[in-house]
Amino acid sequence: MTSRFEKLIQEASFPPLVERYFSKQVSPELMSPSRMAKFQEEAVKEVISRAYENSPFYHKKMVEAGVAPQDIKSLGDLEKVPFTTKDELRQDPWARLACDKKEICLIHVSTGTTGGKEIYTPHTWKEYYLNHSIIYPSLTPVKREDLCFVALPYEMSQSGLNFHNMFIVGHQAASVPAGKGGAYSTSEKTIKLMRKLQPNFIATSPSYAMNLAEAAAEASFDLKSLHLKKMWVVGEGCSNAFRKRLEKIWGTTVNSNYGSTESGFISRECDVHDGQHITQAHVLVEIVDPQTGNVLKPGETGEIVLTCMLRFDTPLIRYRTNDLGYIDKKPCRCGVLLPRLYMKGRATDHISIKGKSYSPYYMEEFLMQQPEVGNWYQFHVKHGDNDRLTIHAEPATGVEASPELAQKLAEKFEAKSGVPCEFHFEGAGKMLRPGTKALRVIYE
Repeated sequence: MTSRFEKLIQEASFPPLVERYFSKQVSPELMSPSRMAKFQEEAVKEVISRAYENSPFYHKKMVEAGVAPQDIKSLGDLEKVPFTTKDELRQDPWARLACDKKEICLIHVSTGTTGGKEIYTPHTWKEYYLNHSIIYPSLTPVKREDLCFVALPYEMSQSGLNFHNMFIVGHQAASVPAGKGGAYSTSEKTIKLMRKLQPNFIATSPSYAMNLAEAAAEASFDLKSLHLKKMWVVGEGCSNAFRKRLEKIWGTTVNSNYGSTESGFISRECDVHDGQHITQAHVLVEIVDPQTGNVLKPGETGEIVLTCMLRFDTPLIRYRTNDLGYIDKKPCRCGVLLPRLYMKGRATDHISIKGKSYSPYYMEEFLMQQPEVGNWYQFHVKHGDNDRLTIHAEPATGVEASPELAQKLAEKFEAKSGVPCEFHFEGAGKMLRPGTKALRVIYE
């Protein structure tokens, strides 16, 4: 009997390499590094060849760079191909298509949180379906009988639909499109539905998980009574200390995910919480020097560059994300064979004080380790003759804020980070609860 996956491949005319590596439902997370490298090498050659032949955008880029498909003989040769930048993607929504425009069935639009014009990401039906059919069952252990809540935005961006379709297409599980604070998806309504339906898994953002927790407390609902199997958080940075707070409140394991509207899923955390496993069946990740563009070695921190493995009609090749991180190829204790990506935050989000750059992840880690500090905070940075950092935060429940406590926390922060700062407590519930991405760094 022909499986749904094999039928899809036959009807969609995908390259033979897709069937050869994945039609037998071989899990990418247990594929040997050598076999995965072989798949990625074949996929890169196929993607570049199709882009060169059918995409005016990529054909022009490669001709100008003096590179042709036959020059790509190994993964190392990918360095010859020019980068794709955000500004280039903002110019023409259709330019990079390697298929007829009529084949497009879905278009996602960037959230605009990084500034500039929107980026449009088109998908053909067959590629969109294929991307969600190949799953990582150890990293997302969802069964057919499970019920999954997706408390993420569905409008414009890709995050909500990505999880939604991974659950229903890849795992054949039920999915509830709870949304994230829209007109019909308030946090209060989402908690009411959770109480009624008793989900097994939840996908949301770190800040919205806190929003939901506050709504549950207001409704006198103990989230631990859900007995969740797992929560995935995505869309924002999440330090270990913040994650532990979420785990304590929700009574479940919380794992981070990294993705983008342009590429989809990139990496996923396991229960060891030591880096995120790269979803290598979907993306090839390079780490490059942000200044020179040279590819760095494993363990060296640089800019994350992506090439999509399963996007033959809407290619994305060597895409500069502006995010920072490094790769560790050593085996993980969880048994998943995929290398791990360690996130260092978006380059534009790093806090610059007196010529030194600091990751907001690092600063959040310190704050969330302080029991006197609540779950809502912002870093305010003022540049001038004397750079200054001011931390605004709510006090933890039951803590009486005082100038003396604020001074104590400022001193501890400076001793830990070397950054002089001022600390200001805001009244409980006074800081903004955003429905969009949490804005943690404010420049004045």
